[in-house]
Amino acid sequence: MAQESSQGWQEAEPHRVVVIVDENSNPFELGCATEVFGLRRPELGRDLYDFRLCSPEPRTLMRDGFFTLTGVAGVEAAEEADTLIVPNRPDTEVPRRPAVLDAVRRAHARGARLVGFCSGAFTLAEAGVLDGRRATAHWQWADDFRARYPSVRLEPDVLFVDDGDILTAAGSAAALDLGLHLVRRDHGAEVANAVSRRLVFAAHREGGQRQFVERPMPDLPDESLAPVLAWAQERLDAPLTVADLAGRAAVSPATLHRRFQAQLGTTPLTWLTRERLALACRLIERGEPRFEVVARRSGIGTAAHLRSLMRRETGITPSAYRSRFGPGVK
Repeated sequence: MAQESSQGWQEAEPHRVVVIVDENSNPFELGCATEVFGLRRPELGRDLYDFRLCSPEPRTLMRDGFFTLTGVAGVEAAEEADTLIVPNRPDTEVPRRPAVLDAVRRAHARGARLVGFCSGAFTLAEAGVLDGRRATAHWQWADDFRARYPSVRLEPDVLFVDDGDILTAAGSAAALDLGLHLVRRDHGAEVANAVSRRLVFAAHREGGQRQFVERPMPDLPDESLAPVLAWAQERLDAPLTVADLAGRAAVSPATLHRRFQAQLGTTPLTWLTRERLALACRLIERGEPRFEVVARRSGIGTAAHLRSLMRRETGITPSAYRSRFGPGVK
């Protein structure tokens, strides 16, 4: 399956994702990695990744002794990883095994992509690959992380950080957000949406969204945005405004803003713009050759605005996006 990702890799075979599992690793994040990268995708007609688990020991006791993992490859399997997901453990004060840290350093040196979920940022920092780089970690460990690794540019109040070849997610559920972000980066919005539908999980939460809501949610009747979001998604090509969304939700624009910030961590206008861009990407992936038609059908307006928006949000032009994710690209 030859496909050029947004990082410029040219693959003759499926991108190889390897997860290192170490003593006291969290099973939830391991499950997230398996769900996103490890499952077969018959609904897509192809497998997206070659997925493997490895460990420095033949028997690995998982977090709090919940179960023992056996039958996985040795840590040498990390040498073949295109993307290496490092161990995340709640005992952040315990040094990682030298074999694990050496595997991370070698992977980084040869240009592999590194991923840390939750406390995995500690593994990356201990290996020395995060010096001078952006990263995030779970908010409860932010102060400890800063004290131990002052040379890392920690962003403690976001879901995940994409710093090119090193990516980190803040917490357990954010591992799914980052995983889907990687699928979108590697295979485009259409494939990422298909994976998210199978997960029954939000297709796209921005990495910059806050990790948690600091104030308690009010005890009010159902204020879910789901109905108005679904209504808007069916009308993205129409000249929708924030006032239109507020009217549909039967609230004031100010109330709508508050609900968007509380439930989605963004503004109505930003959400609407990103939904339109996601639709434009899907239209390009499905083969629409005329960018002015893509812009009109997605509600973006003009081809010039489409180019500007895609450059700002994805860093590439519509033409470059089509060359990477358009029909016929495998």
